[in-house]
Amino acid sequence: MVRVAARVSDLSGLGLLTWVYPPGLVDRVVAACGRSERRKRLLPARLVVYFVLGLALFSPAPYLEVMRHLVAGLRGLGLLGDWHVPAKSSLFRARQRLGSEPLRVLFATTAKPMATEATPGAFWRGLRVLAVDGTCWDVADSEANQAAFGRPGNGRGTGRSAFVQVRMAALVEVGSHAVLDAELAGCRTGEVTLVGRLPRSCGPGQLVLADREFLGVPLWQAFTATGADLLWRVPANRVLPIDRPLRDGSWISRIHAGTDASHRNPVTVRVLAYQLKDTAQDYRLITTLLDARRYPARQLAALYRERWEIESVFAEIKTHQRGAKVVLSSKTPDGVLQQIWAHLLVHHALRELMLRTAATRQLDPDRISFTETLRSARRSVTVTPGSFSP
Repeated sequence: MVRVAARVSDLSGLGLLTWVYPPGLVDRVVAACGRSERRKRLLPARLVVYFVLGLALFSPAPYLEVMRHLVAGLRGLGLLGDWHVPAKSSLFRARQRLGSEPLRVLFATTAKPMATEATPGAFWRGLRVLAVDGTCWDVADSEANQAAFGRPGNGRGTGRSAFVQVRMAALVEVGSHAVLDAELAGCRTGEVTLVGRLPRSCGPGQLVLADREFLGVPLWQAFTATGADLLWRVPANRVLPIDRPLRDGSWISRIHAGTDASHRNPVTVRVLAYQLKDTAQDYRLITTLLDARRYPARQLAALYRERWEIESVFAEIKTHQRGAKVVLSSKTPDGVLQQIWAHLLVHHALRELMLRTAATRQLDPDRISFTETLRSARRSVTVTPGSFSP
């Protein structure tokens, strides 16, 4: 048995990773999930957590290259002792022992709103602006993954899609691009079902933006029951009668659940109708903000464009961070989930660094380059064995 050098097993400095996810927090999460090791290992659970995060940070680099990055700074200072980089098979088994649960719990513990009132674009008239939407991850084609997650039909009518897919629904803070909550399931589970689990992270003082495919009374009421306000787009075929016209051109109306055939349980909403300049496309939005004087229709219509920020968040994670067209490599469902949670954790860390950097320089976070921050974070892990600070 090769003795683990104390500095390696403690891993008190891995740049950005240990700055945002300190070793003590990682240890508590690992223990809470029952993954603490009973004997000394070449790969203790804490190190494996950082290794999995490293796989996401350096994606799509292979196992051994990522581990060498993690210990490069320690090696440069002569702190590795007689510890050595394990074989790939040992790293693979260590990932299996750890599982996905510690990564999921670590995300749930740390994924909190980051923006303040001073963060540009984060608040509108005192309300924190959030958005919900869904996306899919392509994952390795294995029998286990296909059984767990499924494969979508091919839109061209030629059979099944080339990839097994995991569907993800996310709740995002618009001003910081921070993912506040996420739900994962196979591609057979619809986006509406997954988004229906996200109200748990909403509450008073928030304004949630959503696209038209999510409009339904049960989901609307699930979000409003938390005290959050909503601004959602309406499908073109939805009938919204004018119950009371308002001075800014909007009107008070009502919507009903599909199961409420007799229309006995109406939900009161305010409707905004407008057309974008230089296009012939009509838009209709409904909102819980009924006061036209306090929440003008023109400003709400302009605010709705911020919903598209969530698409930028998905691009940051899946294109820049994971790598364009990179397929998640794990052949097991738990390994796939572990990889996705790791990507969300790394994105959260990058966005926290970007927000603090922007605040220090009195800049809009949108002025900070995501790709440059990603490169800096990689350098911080490789060359910074001590505590990391922006």
